[in-house]
Amino acid sequence: MSAEPRQVRVRYEGEVQGVGFRYVVRGLANQLGLTGGVENLNDGAVRLVAEGPEDVLKRLLLQIRTSRLGPYVSSEKAEWGVAQGLTGFYYR
Repeated sequence: MSAEPRQVRVRYEGEVQGVGFRYVVRGLANQLGLTGGVENLNDGAVRLVAEGPEDVLKRLLLQIRTSRLGPYVSSEKAEWGVAQGLTGFYYR
């Protein structure tokens, strides 16, 4: 896989608010050296935006699915694109 930076935007639906979802995702992303952010949406979903090498982004998505968060997710929709040069990792 290419080490060229990519961006993935993922919408998580289910019981994903109020269970530490953002906190855990931010920790996983920071451990992997990714940039971007995670935020609660008004409709009860959570949006993740992450940038980095594609293989590392795929590792993040797998870690989310196999973490204690997995059972809370009923739907995961990912859209891939070109990295925008995000810095840091926001949490809203």
